[in-house]
Amino acid sequence: MKELITSLKGDKVIWAFVALLALFSFMPVFSASSNLAYMRHGSGNALTYLLKHGAQVLIGFYIIYKVHRIPYHYFRTISKYLLPVVWILLAYTLLKGTVIDGANASRWIQIPFIGITFQTSTLAAIVLFVFVARYLSKKRETPITFKNSLWELWTPVFITLAFILPANLSTAALIFSMVIMLVFIGKYPLKYIAVILGAGIISLLFFILVAKAFPDAFPNRVDTWIARIDNFTTDKPDEDDYQIEKAKIAIASGGIYGLGPGKSVQKNFLPQSSSDFIYAIIVEEYGLFGGFLVLGMYLLLLFRFVVAAHKANSLFGKLVVVGLGFPIIFQAMTNMAVAVELLPVTGQTLPLISSGGSSIWMTCIALGIILSVTKKEEEIAEEQAESMRRDEALQKLIDKQIQEDEEAEQEGFSIEDKANPLEPILKRN
Repeated sequence: MKELITSLKGDKVIWAFVALLALFSFMPVFSASSNLAYMRHGSGNALTYLLKHGAQVLIGFYIIYKVHRIPYHYFRTISKYLLPVVWILLAYTLLKGTVIDGANASRWIQIPFIGITFQTSTLAAIVLFVFVARYLSKKRETPITFKNSLWELWTPVFITLAFILPANLSTAALIFSMVIMLVFIGKYPLKYIAVILGAGIISLLFFILVAKAFPDAFPNRVDTWIARIDNFTTDKPDEDDYQIEKAKIAIASGGIYGLGPGKSVQKNFLPQSSSDFIYAIIVEEYGLFGGFLVLGMYLLLLFRFVVAAHKANSLFGKLVVVGLGFPIIFQAMTNMAVAVELLPVTGQTLPLISSGGSSIWMTCIALGIILSVTKKEEEIAEEQAESMRRDEALQKLIDKQIQEDEEAEQEGFSIEDKANPLEPILKRN
């Protein structure tokens, strides 16, 4: 175990928080999955779901380990060539989805011969954030013009969002918000950001009008997320209200210290209790203490991302950490906000805690890239420390040699050995 830990490179604090969140996830997932086990198999034995979640977490850590060993500057080039591949996957997902747990298929595709499904929008987000970081770091030395950035930066961004928006408004909004934050941090001109924000809002409104005018042209979840926004603002009763009410009952039942691990009652009534609404189950079983503890761990992880971005030696590294790290925290905050009805139902999972292989693995890819950036800083620090040790050792050798030479000179030079300068004169006399 000690050898394994020493082989892990990068920021050890980030490793620690990721491991703690993953380990904690086993308890609420095991508890919340009993409802699924009963509905699907007629028994409350959730051991199968626990083992499945454990396998997904182990694969996720293997992904982090492999990705974090890749030099992060490689992803600069990879993002450029992977973005068109992502567009193809998104288009295929939009047209050829399958139903998963009653949800619309436009979010997932199934890998042939393996049977594993994954949400392509999460992969698209990772690739897009790295692509934006690449553009901003490349253009840092030259003035940015709106015309060039519109083609080189915003066209790929809006193409990606156009494929995601019909099926998943919340993910599209999250990606767009994070891109805006990233370009702001990357010192993209504010006047251009204002124009892009205006264009984005107008495009969204236009899409909603078209979707309502031609509902048959958009067979995915357009009506669903439009209805969710309407119901959230008008308090109309619907299925989402049922989920929110059960989540609030779970939170209220938890009190300060909770009912205890595995003693949740609302997990038997709350849909998606092991994924979208797992935070409500956490608060019910572990109380406000457990809820604030989870919230605090995400905030501390955010602080560590800020530290890692500050320490990065290149602009690309800084932007990659921000672009991949902040969305993880923002997604977690969105999931918790939905559980307490601060936001409409979005379908965003709680990173590293909710069950679901693809969401865990995509988060692990992002974390692996972040740790690759911190690994580079660690390697640079080690090289500097090694260089200092060598300089100190060399200086010690030089000082030692000088001291030996001085001692040798002192031993070979004495008053008795000195020749008397008057001796020639005395000899003449």
